[in-house]
Amino acid sequence: MKNIRNFCIIAHIDHGKSTLADRMLELTGTVTSREMEAQVLDSMDLEKEKGITIKSHAVQMKYKKDGEEYTLNLLDTPGHVDFSYEVSRSIASSEGALLVVDATQGIQAQTISNLYLALDHDLEIIPVLNKIDMEAAEPEVVRDQVCEMIGCAPEDVLMCSAKTGKGVKEVLDAIVERVPSPKGDVNAPLQALIFDSVFNPFRGIIAYYKVFAGSIHKGEKVKFVNTDMEYVADEVGVIGMRLQPKEKVECGNVGYIISGIKSAVEVKVGDTITSQQNPCLEAIAGFEEVKPMVFAGVYPVETDEYDQLKVSLEKLQLNDASLVFEPESSLALGFGFRCGFLGLLHLEIVQERLYREFNMDCITTVPNVSFKVYTTDGEVLDVHNPSGLPEQTMIDHIEEPYIRAQVISKSDFFGPIMKLCLDKRGILISQHYITTDRVELNFDLPLSEIVFDFYDKLKSISKGYASFDYHITDYRDADLVKLDILLNGEQVDALSSLIHRDHAYDFGRRMCEKLKELIPRQQFDIAIQAAIGAKIIARETVRQVRKDVTAKCYGGDISRKRKLLEKQKKGKKRMRQVGQVQVPQSAFMAVLKL
Repeated sequence: MKNIRNFCIIAHIDHGKSTLADRMLELTGTVTSREMEAQVLDSMDLEKEKGITIKSHAVQMKYKKDGEEYTLNLLDTPGHVDFSYEVSRSIASSEGALLVVDATQGIQAQTISNLYLALDHDLEIIPVLNKIDMEAAEPEVVRDQVCEMIGCAPEDVLMCSAKTGKGVKEVLDAIVERVPSPKGDVNAPLQALIFDSVFNPFRGIIAYYKVFAGSIHKGEKVKFVNTDMEYVADEVGVIGMRLQPKEKVECGNVGYIISGIKSAVEVKVGDTITSQQNPCLEAIAGFEEVKPMVFAGVYPVETDEYDQLKVSLEKLQLNDASLVFEPESSLALGFGFRCGFLGLLHLEIVQERLYREFNMDCITTVPNVSFKVYTTDGEVLDVHNPSGLPEQTMIDHIEEPYIRAQVISKSDFFGPIMKLCLDKRGILISQHYITTDRVELNFDLPLSEIVFDFYDKLKSISKGYASFDYHITDYRDADLVKLDILLNGEQVDALSSLIHRDHAYDFGRRMCEKLKELIPRQQFDIAIQAAIGAKIIARETVRQVRKDVTAKCYGGDISRKRKLLEKQKKGKKRMRQVGQVQVPQSAFMAVLKL
């Protein structure tokens, strides 16, 4: 056990984690030069296209130092704030962390939040400066920033270039020297923490775990503590570039188990595996339950694909434990699911993966957050969906979630960022200069204001320099109203939204204008109205398509024309009573973009 090292790589998005992992795999000979490709651990096409890591990846490497062979278990993690749940799982299974900082960009918000996550778990932190070969690099300046943040000596900070491979050997040496070997009793009853799982169509569900005590043998009967299910370990082993079967996986090591599990519900990330004959006394205190921030309805385009969508979401949940969903129905869209996501990028990725991996075409409703509604009876309701809101007369007050946002940027963009946050009903808590030209701002903001376009606007006004990180703090009173869209007096529930009273008029007007462009003309006028309760705040009309019925009259008495027009008028009136207005799919998509 003394030769095992479990470590993860944490950093801000695009600071070079995956490239550094590539070089380590090459240097330790885990991947042959023929198999080598960029971002070799990122197995999804989507990850390679977008150049981001979405999923944590575990891999085992062998490394020789001073004549001894060491087993290094690397857990590569995502950098984007929406996938911080993946990071927390990797950190729970490691004893050390490489903190990678880009020498051209310095410390950014996600670097700091991931560092705090690692320090909470008492991990040994090894700071590494990456991209030192680039012209814009300022290694000395960034090294001082890192030393100030962690409180280490300048010589403890390693310099490397993951692209060229310079300094990577020193990083591997530092892992062996500085990261402590795992602790645990080999002779105690088996205790292993599941930190990830994947679905394999031929072998069922493969669970990845770290053994905290005892060892797990091939063919033995095991029990999952939280779900109380029992299985036979058909195959156990360690995770290289491919799965490598072994007779047993010992204490301190990271491995996988295949036991022919078919149902996705039976494997919970954070569960404890123990032996059936000699069970452990208590489960490992896993990591916290995931808290979704953004909710949206996901509906199949064809209503008879509902069951297929359910199966697809369950399989996707195995690969992505932070996705939560429950069934719901809508008048306009039929049966579907209410899904909880960690952020808008997460929503976009899930939508894309459903389409690519399961061939599911879905409609997604307007994303919103969850509100606490206090009724006059003294009840407290959690409302994720405008249709779940009680009558206006029943509501005492509504509270909305607030976040503490941390923005780190160059000081040149200080003014525009302040204005953006204050426009979004933000409250400035503190500001301080990390260096002479980098400023950190802390705001309290309503989560509903940042759900849509905050991140995009922040990136554009700061020319891509500002970095953003947030966590939920509490719920506060909010003056929210339910904005309904009516077509010919009929409410379209999929287009309803809960919005702050100050923004309701402007948003309602823009929605009506947009729908006027998108709804096709009918044989009768269509009134598009935005309403708060019984009060109409905006209206647009889609004009009817009319046939010129008087074209055949040339000359003669006026009463002939009038008779034809009266006849047409009656037909139009009857048509308006029975006519249905179909909202095209493009209209839902366009409203989401508003």
